[in-house]
Amino acid sequence: MLEPPVNDVPRDALLANYRRVRAFSEQLCEPLAAEDYVLQTAVEASPPRWHLAHVSWFFETFLLRPFRAGYQVFHPRFEYLFNSYYEQTGTGFWPRPERGLLSRPTVAEIYDYRSHVDTAMAALIGECAEALWPQVVQRLHIGLNHEQQHQELLVTDIKQNFAYNPLRPAYRPDLPAAPLADPAPLRWSPFEGGLFEIGAAQQGFAYDNERPRHRVFVEAFALADRPVTNGEWLEFIADGGYANPALWLSDGWTAVQQGGWRAPLYWEGQNRDWELMTLAGVRPLNPAEPVSHISYYEADAFATWAGKRLPTEAEWELAAAAQPVTGNLVDTAWLHPRPAPQVDGIRQLFGDVWEWTGSAYLPYPGYRPPAGALGEYNGKFMCNQMVLRGGSCATASDHIRASYRNFFYPHERWQFNGLRLAEDMR
Repeated sequence: MLEPPVNDVPRDALLANYRRVRAFSEQLCEPLAAEDYVLQTAVEASPPRWHLAHVSWFFETFLLRPFRAGYQVFHPRFEYLFNSYYEQTGTGFWPRPERGLLSRPTVAEIYDYRSHVDTAMAALIGECAEALWPQVVQRLHIGLNHEQQHQELLVTDIKQNFAYNPLRPAYRPDLPAAPLADPAPLRWSPFEGGLFEIGAAQQGFAYDNERPRHRVFVEAFALADRPVTNGEWLEFIADGGYANPALWLSDGWTAVQQGGWRAPLYWEGQNRDWELMTLAGVRPLNPAEPVSHISYYEADAFATWAGKRLPTEAEWELAAAAQPVTGNLVDTAWLHPRPAPQVDGIRQLFGDVWEWTGSAYLPYPGYRPPAGALGEYNGKFMCNQMVLRGGSCATASDHIRASYRNFFYPHERWQFNGLRLAEDMR
């Protein structure tokens, strides 16, 4: 899954990074009450307690059990309860829709489980034989990035759970808010066509679905200099966007009818008196912020309404490849999309909202999933999903890169998903 310079990794630095990532998961849970840890209000979401345990199961299963001699598992049934979808481990797994139906193990036991795994992982990093060290480093990189993915899911699943509650509780009432404003004018950034390379290089960490790096031909195109905003989405709603079947893909129109969609997820109100459920509680809708919590179907319908289209993932990566990986990511601690900065050039390619592309999630030419259970990490999901790029306000800055391919089913809305428009230049 990756090709890091494994022989040059200082063990003390690796252990410090391990502890930093693990501590952040627990930091995200500090505002929670015990009752919040066990709640699951949607099939696609999971209880915070489950996330904390699952990432520990990952280290236990793929590092401690194969590489730490004499390691004793914390509980013999945890491998069944906290396996997510790995069939080749041979243990099976508790059904995903029922993760919130169990009162035990307790939250305290889960934190004891994490401590047990952390102690063993520190010993493994410090004492691992040199012959095994390259394999340990590779899997450790995967495990840490895997935990960062679940940190983002922690944020979005907590938001889903709190939004379900009619009391509209706030996860973090102290979170900052941008002043209410109208959207900045949208401008276009042109890009020449030609033959280009996309995908992750062979050196450094990347998931297997980002490789192999390969050539693509791209026609000349232009990208909007920022994502679509709440204010622009209000215009779509006012023009009957959710009531016009001519704008929608067939499956999307079915989703609109079945789900009763009339606005993005977490919007409350009507006309221009909309409010928005945030992790800080209910706040007035800010027209200048990027629209978020929309499905692929909604993004595609909006692009059709606007007379534009969604970018392909190749176009998005070409635009992002020369940009620094900076933006409103989880490190800024806003946990909410922010209005576009007033600067020239293309903006907000990283952070704020994941951007739907028009590309199906498929293997790159020459892709082969890794052997064994770790090969199930990405490859088996390359069907019926769409690619998103760029990260969100809940993504770690040292986790995202231009080649990163996220993917979700086209109807899913609980992530910080938005869109950026594209158009042909021919």
